[in-house]
Amino acid sequence: MDFVTPTLLGGTVLAVVPVVLHLVMRQQPRHLEFPALRFVRQRQSANRRKLKLRHLLLLFLRTAVICLLAAALARPTIHASGVLGDQEAPVAAALVFDTSPRMDYRQQNQSRLQAAQDIGTWLVQQLPVESQVAVVDGNQGDGVFQVDLGAAKDRVGRLETSSLARPVWERIEAAARLLDEGRQDGQDLRERKELYVFTDLTRPSWEGDSSARLRELLAKDASLGIYVIDVGVAEPRNFALGEVRLSSQVLARNQPWTIGTDLACVGNGEKRVVECYLYDRDGQPEKRGQEEMEVKPNEALEVEFKLGGQEVGSQRGYLQVVGSDGLAIDDRRYFTVDVVPPWKVLIAAVPPVAERAIYLVEALAPDGFRKTGRARFECRLVPIAELAHETLEEQAVVCLLDPPPLGDETWERLYTYAKAGGSVAIFLGPACQPEAFNKPAAQQLLPGTIGPPARYPEGNLYLTTDDSQHPLLARFRAWRGSVPWDVLPVYVYWQVTKPEAGVLSVCSYRNLQPAILEKPIVDGLSKGRVLTMTTPVSYGADTSGDNAWNHLADGLDNWPYMVLMDQTFAYLAGGGDDPCNYTTGATVVLKLPPDKPHSYLVKRIADDPLTVADDSPPVRKTANPQQPEIRVDDTERPGNYRVTAGGDEGGFERGFSVNLDVAASNLARIDEQRLAEILGENKFHLARNREEIDRNVSAGRVGRELFPLLMVAVAVVLGLEHLLSNLFYREGRK
Repeated sequence: MDFVTPTLLGGTVLAVVPVVLHLVMRQQPRHLEFPALRFVRQRQSANRRKLKLRHLLLLFLRTAVICLLAAALARPTIHASGVLGDQEAPVAAALVFDTSPRMDYRQQNQSRLQAAQDIGTWLVQQLPVESQVAVVDGNQGDGVFQVDLGAAKDRVGRLETSSLARPVWERIEAAARLLDEGRQDGQDLRERKELYVFTDLTRPSWEGDSSARLRELLAKDASLGIYVIDVGVAEPRNFALGEVRLSSQVLARNQPWTIGTDLACVGNGEKRVVECYLYDRDGQPEKRGQEEMEVKPNEALEVEFKLGGQEVGSQRGYLQVVGSDGLAIDDRRYFTVDVVPPWKVLIAAVPPVAERAIYLVEALAPDGFRKTGRARFECRLVPIAELAHETLEEQAVVCLLDPPPLGDETWERLYTYAKAGGSVAIFLGPACQPEAFNKPAAQQLLPGTIGPPARYPEGNLYLTTDDSQHPLLARFRAWRGSVPWDVLPVYVYWQVTKPEAGVLSVCSYRNLQPAILEKPIVDGLSKGRVLTMTTPVSYGADTSGDNAWNHLADGLDNWPYMVLMDQTFAYLAGGGDDPCNYTTGATVVLKLPPDKPHSYLVKRIADDPLTVADDSPPVRKTANPQQPEIRVDDTERPGNYRVTAGGDEGGFERGFSVNLDVAASNLARIDEQRLAEILGENKFHLARNREEIDRNVSAGRVGRELFPLLMVAVAVVLGLEHLLSNLFYREGRK
């Protein structure tokens, strides 16, 4: 507690006046003559005790009036967070700004960051002269103290939003450490320290698991004043597009594909149009579809577009919601797909090959797609005995359907093909002979020792894909718990008793035994794959009817088998290796052909190519000749990007897209109770305008004056004294 005028506390000595008056003006006992002196003495003693008690009570009230009045005139103050000094003493202040993309929300033609900058600039001007100021924004640095108040004001004015901004609580930690470490390092930090947080109080900026750590850090310094300035909008209005969903990021030429997203609404709902654009040969956006829908408040509706007919190469585009709202950053989502020629698949089986491979071919290249040129796999069937004479290098995948024992020369050719980066799929069936398959030549490709077959004639065994995180099964994750594998029973499968080190289990059976295993074949920079399935997917007299090993391919509801085969061969062909859609801040890795140049230009395409050709300068990247890939780390800005080399004629071109994380447009706010859980109870002041800031800061520096409360107490005590004195003296006159 402090006193504005502590000298007036000397007035409390006047409290002796009522004591003196009490002693001087004491009433003397009245003398009465009465024969029964015994009763008089008893009455006299009772009167004296009663009179003494009344006089002591009045003495206490009169003394209290003088003491309270003297204390009130001294103007005592109470500080909520320690001794902060007087109003005009220099301070050490840290200004923390939320620079997340949500701060671009506009209201009354002003973004939330601009509103924070205006208040921050005003606040710097209000700080006492010779104060030290540090500005902490969303960048990776923890901030430094500016040279003077003018430099701090300029730093506040140059703030910009960033898609890579750190959470607010993390920046508060950095600011608190900066104030604390500055004193420990001997910097000229002022006695009073203040921390200002400019935020829109949106939930994602404050989410984290370090609340206890932050509270502990802030509680170490009781003199630290914390002020949270809320520049957010209580009832925001916004339409936002969600994550882009592509049926595949790598497509075969003329393959139909779908792209979808969600349209979400915050605030008042209404009709909105979502458009889909693809860039044409000249780099101009061409509308390929639109959907109109009415979205209700706090609702998200799915929207999907079916496309096709793309040429070979990187195809870029975007989805956008038409119309204006408070936040523009989530009105457009970008996407890129790589269109490649149909992948060549060589399928080898025991004759009749076409009959044995009928289910697999229909899964990879349906008859309708083959006739219309839309199939993304080009399947060629050969007798397995002729495999040793086939040219394997031009094949994307070589498949062995229920292979019998093969010669060492055939196994060596397959192994050489895999070492060069090729992919092999092996589906073990009745023709497998463990003695032959466990020889060294075959074991170079197989995942381990082949043991005896396991049999489940009752049909209660089936595949399960729910627990696997392998990229081959990414499509199944959206259907988790609803894939009807139980209607596609497995009766017999080969056991792999000793899997080699490095072999991965792609998926398993219900009894947790591996169903599909992946074995990487690495040779220098080349990396091939061998996938082995321990039960067959071929058709024939030895795999059907009473001899059936499973009903994966010929079950009544066999769509899971169709999807599994499609995804398996796409994965082996490299369709899932090189993603081209990323989130801001991610490192983009693009694999390059070994015969291409090693110097490339990376350029972001302008959002509106009709008016601006390019809105950012190109960045040159150089690939390591020993590792044919380039890495792009500068992915802060959302948009479509082009990677080029060698000119327009015969040169190299790839592309990728970058989008903001969906949480970047989450405008849900936290309440003051949650804020207290993060920062600590009674540890901060919340303000929403300059007047509240000025009032809170003044209270924090000078304290809260008790003068009004003390004057009320004086009035109450005077009233009691007046009431009791009239009552007592009136009784004394009776």
